[in-house]
Amino acid sequence: MTGVMSAGTRRTWRYMRSAPGTFIWLAILFVTTVIAHRVGHDQLTDILRSRSTNLRHLMHDPVPSLTRSAFWIDGDQWFVYVLPYVLIHATIERWLGTARWLAVALIAHVGATYVSQSVLLWAIDTGRAPQSDINVIDIGVSYGLAGVAGILVYRLRGRWRYSYLVLLLAVCATPVIWPLVVGSHCTFTDIGHLCAALIGLLSYPLTWVGRAQPLPVALPPVSPHIIERTRLELRSPPVRLNLSAPTSPPGVAASARDSLDS
Repeated sequence: MTGVMSAGTRRTWRYMRSAPGTFIWLAILFVTTVIAHRVGHDQLTDILRSRSTNLRHLMHDPVPSLTRSAFWIDGDQWFVYVLPYVLIHATIERWLGTARWLAVALIAHVGATYVSQSVLLWAIDTGRAPQSDINVIDIGVSYGLAGVAGILVYRLRGRWRYSYLVLLLAVCATPVIWPLVVGSHCTFTDIGHLCAALIGLLSYPLTWVGRAQPLPVALPPVSPHIIERTRLELRSPPVRLNLSAPTSPPGVAASARDSLDS
């Protein structure tokens, strides 16, 4: 039993080492979730608002707010994110490598944030949203997760790819389209999730960047005379050295050299 547990532990450790960025990110989220559990409600609200990618922070300190918001969960359900991180983030990181996986998550996080907040700004300017939404709490890892879930389409094969694509678009597009059908309004986070998934789908070039491409080799034209000569040389019998031929005795060779010197 101990041997089985040891083997399972080694396999788990190897899997985690193959996707270091995913599990480091998940560990940081665990720490921030523990902090969220230990502080009071008002203090947690202040913490989340200070780390939010709302319109005020995007206008004054965009880079710090975009960075800080990626390490907090909007809620305290850390275990809900473990399975998506293992199945989606870790799969893509092991496939594309840490750098390209992080690039997809970062582009989706930043792009979806700016698109969704731009929609919110339009809603505020047109009176469709209150002015107080300029300080709305907008944090979490869902945009990056949606972007990586989008590029996961290209990792699948056959019917699984198309089934997963339909499911992904249904999950991300329904909260945006259905409110329009029934005459209500979707939230800016719903728009952000759809945008992030589309960014992941558009990141297909990152799946083949760095692949070795065979270089075309163009040889110079060869004269027909050279080709015919090569064929004749290949047909001619090989020259063999007669290693059994008698050699001259040392004395004879020395006298021959003396006669040449004289």
